[in-house]
Amino acid sequence: MHIVVVGAGIIGTSTAWYLAARGHRVTVLERQADAALETSFANAGQISVSHCEPWAHRDAPLKALKWMFSKEAPLLFRPQWPLGEGWQQYRWSLRFLAECNDAAFHRNVGHIVALGAYSHVALKELVAQTGIDYHRLERGISHFFATQAAFDGACELARLMQQFGVQRKVISKAELLRLEPSLAPFGEHIVGATFTASDESGDARVFTQALARDGAARGVEFLFSHRLEGLEVTGATVRGVRVRPLANEGAPSAVDTAGAGGSVRTLAADAVVVACGSFSAPLLRRVGVDLPIYPGKGYSATFPIVRPERAPSVSVIDDSRKIAITRLGDQIRVAGTIEVGGYDLGLDSPVSQARCQMLARRVEEIWPGMCDTRLPHEGGNPQFWAGLRPATPTNIPYIGQTPVRGLWVNAGHGTLGWTHGAGSGKALAARMDGENPIAGFPFCGA
Repeated sequence: MHIVVVGAGIIGTSTAWYLAARGHRVTVLERQADAALETSFANAGQISVSHCEPWAHRDAPLKALKWMFSKEAPLLFRPQWPLGEGWQQYRWSLRFLAECNDAAFHRNVGHIVALGAYSHVALKELVAQTGIDYHRLERGISHFFATQAAFDGACELARLMQQFGVQRKVISKAELLRLEPSLAPFGEHIVGATFTASDESGDARVFTQALARDGAARGVEFLFSHRLEGLEVTGATVRGVRVRPLANEGAPSAVDTAGAGGSVRTLAADAVVVACGSFSAPLLRRVGVDLPIYPGKGYSATFPIVRPERAPSVSVIDDSRKIAITRLGDQIRVAGTIEVGGYDLGLDSPVSQARCQMLARRVEEIWPGMCDTRLPHEGGNPQFWAGLRPATPTNIPYIGQTPVRGLWVNAGHGTLGWTHGAGSGKALAARMDGENPIAGFPFCGA
């Protein structure tokens, strides 16, 4: 079959690679000038099978209400005007609230862990086959806690994860400092931690761009700097896509934002895979497919390491700020916080400025002098970034066939796109060939 994949992030690129490996002719449509220049560009870098808790849990509604008054809140809801696209936020939020109970939480954890475990195996196989180098560190992920109450909750969650086969181990502060001595100066603020040795880290952008090059060498056609004008659907069957080359390299702000470009042409296809993250939902709604995927704006900061002897070698999660810190070669990446408030990607608002500054301040508090965290007005050159995490109310992505024949979807991975990327691509390729790769996983269209 000739299959068009819309989107060249980690999900779309992995999907294309696995489809090509199965003998399909694949064309990838991407509005950016290269792969992984949007949501996959600067995430936390963690392959975190063990840290996959859904956002929706019994305490989430009360916490979200409290956090609405803090610019630095881990999860910040910014209500939108309840008309047009803003209405989708309210629909999504109601479904999210319906998942905030123990039964749903346990069910969702099970599905997310299953996909994560499958994906981790797929990633290891893919790296062994391609030899891609992406600042990989196979030294586990630690998660430290500043209060006894938070640590007690972590112990309970670790037991739940162990029921699903994840070896998330509860460790003392002393054990944590033996694993990661660089945390010693901050030790007085740590009560305890968990550690999962099987988790790892690496640069998602570097990996995805290398995988795209490998895919191109294997015959995948990448149409970069091309804007999607629409899906061609007749008689409840997808026939292809309408595309327009962009006159200037770079991305519009939405799937079909107006702008100068070349003439529109139609790419005929036997099947189309929509894998364009948060923009998948509005695109699919045009052809009658309504999926509850809504963007969560995540932030990251990347700083050059100036004192390597102080830098961590284990990727860590700071529970009190809900941020992840990862070493990527000679840089430190710190990422976290979610802002549910539409498709804005700007960094200039007071809220965005506060969140970026919090990331810089927290790294300096934990590892003083380890990296250059100075802000621009102080003479520094931090790389601040924001990306839209395509979230579902359950945090379970939509992988599978839509009601439109030949139209498939691979989207809604939230903060776990890097963790689930290889497996999601491999699983969808298998589903398109009529296989059931993960027993019990709720593939859509099943």
